[in-house]
Amino acid sequence: MEKPKILLTRRWPAVAEAALKVDFDLVLNDNDKPSSPCELSNALGEATNKVGIAVTNKPDVLSECTADLAITLMLARRAKEGEREARSRSWHDWPPTHLVGAKMSGKTLGIIGFGRIGQEVAKRAHHEFGMSIIVYNRSPVPDEILNAVNAKVVTSIDELLPQADFVSLHCPGGQSNRRMIDQRRLNLMKPMAFLINTARGELVDEHALQQSLWFETIGGAGLHVYPGEPKVSAGLTACDNAIVLPYHQPLLRPQCLGFQ
Repeated sequence: MEKPKILLTRRWPAVAEAALKVDFDLVLNDNDKPSSPCELSNALGEATNKVGIAVTNKPDVLSECTADLAITLMLARRAKEGEREARSRSWHDWPPTHLVGAKMSGKTLGIIGFGRIGQEVAKRAHHEFGMSIIVYNRSPVPDEILNAVNAKVVTSIDELLPQADFVSLHCPGGQSNRRMIDQRRLNLMKPMAFLINTARGELVDEHALQQSLWFETIGGAGLHVYPGEPKVSAGLTACDNAIVLPYHQPLLRPQCLGFQ
């Protein structure tokens, strides 16, 4: 009996690929490069494609990992400068004011978007670091979820920003939230506050953020997403007070593949 043909658009761990080969005629993307819409459409046409196959996602699978990353960006806010000094061998002694940072313990974390990931960040920040949590969310948050981290709800982003030592974004993208953090709102942040974005690059006005980092009107930023990803602007990479981590390309929209 002929095996169904299955297409993997990117490489998987070897053990997973070996398991799939047992039951399927497996087609691999050997060079592990993202396919163009046309290439992907052609490849799917060669696979076993039956009408009625449900295409879904598993939205909670990376909630804890993304929350861990947000906390990492808060902790590592001056690590970039220190690593550069160590690699260039320009670090020779320990002056008392060298790379002085702000501790997280006891500080205030403002979370914009209090869904699964925002809640996981709050758990780590409150229980592990003793941080005070303030939250802005578009829809009401059940009291039991807020009480679990002793979180205070504010009625607007503008109310949250001046109170927070760290601001972490965990809200969806889309036109309504595009450039939600603009120059005006960056100016509302504390002079030593850090902006953390592991949600969507389009949430932040990148030029305005660069201005705030260049002129040090905020303490810094930790970024995992960008408006033009996978490209990261030279303006951001030149900022010593910004940590920039890579992210994958946005998923292709179904319309690109001829589906509606």
